Amino acid sequence: MSGNLRENRQYGIYERVFKRILDFLCALIALIVLSPLLIALTAIGAIVMKGNPFFTQLRPGLIGRDGRERIFRMIKFRTMTNEKDNAGNLLPDEKRLNGYGRTVRRLSLDELPELFNILLGDMSFVGPRPQLVRDMVFMDETQRMRHTAKPGLTGLAQVMGRNAISWEEKFYWDLKYIEKITFLSDVIILFETVKVAFIRQEGITDGENATALDYGDALLKAGRISKEVYDDKQKEARRILESH
Repeated sequence: MSGNLRENRQYGIYERVFKRILDFLCALIALIVLSPLLIALTAIGAIVMKGNPFFTQLRPGLIGRDGRERIFRMIKFRTMTNEKDNAGNLLPDEKRLNGYGRTVRRLSLDELPELFNILLGDMSFVGPRPQLVRDMVFMDETQRMRHTAKPGLTGLAQVMGRNAISWEEKFYWDLKYIEKITFLSDVIILFETVKVAFIRQEGITDGENATALDYGDALLKAGRISKEVYDDKQKEARRILESH
């Protein structure tokens, strides 16, 4: 596999044309309908978090014509405080995740601001979830094929286990999704997401951590990469972030 990864798979007319139109219209309608909730969460979040209620982070998006992932700024509601220890370092995630943050995360309300990302065209309602840049640098070419589709608010991997499944399983389901993207498959995934995220509330954590283990950390922990390779990849991720 070589060259621009987007050249290595076919795109149907739904993905090329109609998916973006539906994303834009549905995101616009959702933002209008949910505006009271968004305003309320913004106000409550500002009080509880003692400041900015939003959390933004650079994420890898769709691969462009240059063969590289387009880096965009994803927006979410904050679920963790900025509490620090006596040395000025942020406390562990588990200690910064307060009751408000747990509730917002459990109900997946923290994802609502991503409707703006969908409206702007950075994301789609359905697609592989946008991982971190420091996850992307550890992916091989086959795994990076997930970036030949626009990242989604939800995806096949999310309805198959979310953070409760391994990285290998996440990649498997992401690649399975892009084999044939259709309107029907997207509708099914959206309905399954409602059941998983709002009714059964499954896979919010990986069972051990408040946040899922980064891909590079998982590889290092499993002994699949050396500390030297790990450090080099982390430096690569920092260079990418600094350039944006």
